[in-house]
Amino acid sequence: MKGLCAGLAGGLSLWAIWVAPAIAWDRGHVETFAVLPAGSTGPEGLTVGSDGNVYVTTFGFNSAGAVDGPGQLFVYRPDGQLLRHVAVAGSTSHLLGLAFHPMTRALLIIDFGAGKVLNVDPVTGASSVFMTVTGASGLNALTFDRSGNVYVSDSFQGFIWKTGPAGGAGTVWATDPLLTTTGVPPFGANGIEFNKAQDALLVANTGNDTIVTIPSTNGVAGKAQVLVNSINGADGIVLDAHDNIWVAANQADEIVVIDPSGKAIAKLGDFNGVDDGGVPHGLLFPASPAFSRDGKFLYVSNLGLDLRLAVGAQAVDSQWAAEVKRYTVSRIRADIPPISGEDD
Repeated sequence: MKGLCAGLAGGLSLWAIWVAPAIAWDRGHVETFAVLPAGSTGPEGLTVGSDGNVYVTTFGFNSAGAVDGPGQLFVYRPDGQLLRHVAVAGSTSHLLGLAFHPMTRALLIIDFGAGKVLNVDPVTGASSVFMTVTGASGLNALTFDRSGNVYVSDSFQGFIWKTGPAGGAGTVWATDPLLTTTGVPPFGANGIEFNKAQDALLVANTGNDTIVTIPSTNGVAGKAQVLVNSINGADGIVLDAHDNIWVAANQADEIVVIDPSGKAIAKLGDFNGVDDGGVPHGLLFPASPAFSRDGKFLYVSNLGLDLRLAVGAQAVDSQWAAEVKRYTVSRIRADIPPISGEDD
C-alpha cells in the first residue's frame, strides 16, 4: 500500500507538471455579448467605434444558404443592448470588414458581393462608393497607415489594395503567392493590420492557415514571408500594444494569440454547443476580433457559416452551423493567462 501511495503521489506530481503549462490555453470564459435579431444572417465584420459601441456587419448566409440584400449593419452599446439596426443602401447582402477612418471618421464597409468599399452613414444607412478595384476580387478586410491611406485584402486575387484617405480607384500595393490559397476555406489574404512601428503589415491567409508578414519601408511593400503556420482557418486579426497578434481561428473555434516572433502564447475560447433555440454558445466559426475601447475585452463575431452552402466543402463545424437559428457576438477577457513554469 505504501508503495502504491508513493507511486500515486509521483504520478500526480508528474500530471501536475504536465498540465501546468496549459494554463494559457483557457477554453472557458466566453460570454455571449449579443444575440442578433431573428432573421439575421451570420455576423462577419466587427469594429469598435470611438463611442465604444460595437458595429457588426452580416455576411448574407444563414443555415439555409445565401440571402438577398441589402446588407445589414447592427450597432450595440458596450452593455450588449442593440442600439440600431441599419440596412446599408445600395449594397449586396454580403458585407465583410468595416472600420472607421482614423482621420475623417467615415465608416468604411466592404461590400464583398459588389467588389467595392462603401462610405456608410451609420445612422441612416446611406452609402456612397469609397473605393473600387479591378478583376474578380474577394475584398475582405481593411486597415490604415498613419497617413490615412487605406489597405484592403483581396482573398481571391492575392492582392493588398491601397488607396488614399479620400478613396478612389485602388492600386495593388502588394501581391505574392503567399497571399493566395488552394485550401479550404478558399480565402487567401484575409485579416490585415500594421504593427505599431508600421514597418510590417501582418496578413492572415485563411486557406493556408498562416500569418504572413509584408515588410513596409517608406510605404513600399517588401517581399512577403510566412511568420507562422498551422492556425486552423486564420481569419480576422487584431494586434495589441505589445504587437501580439490575436487571430480568430475559424475552423478551430478559438482565438490564438501569438507573439511577434510567431510563438503561441495563448489559446482562448472554444465552441460549447447549440441550444434548443438554435443559439450557439462559445465560439462558432469566429471571424473578426476587436478590442473594447478600454482594452479589457475582446469582441468576436461568430459567423457560424456552413461551408457546404457557401463553397460546397464540409468543415469540422459545418453540421453544427446547420443547427444555428440565431447568430451571436461573443466577448472574452483580453487577458493572456500566465504559463506556469515559464522562466521569462
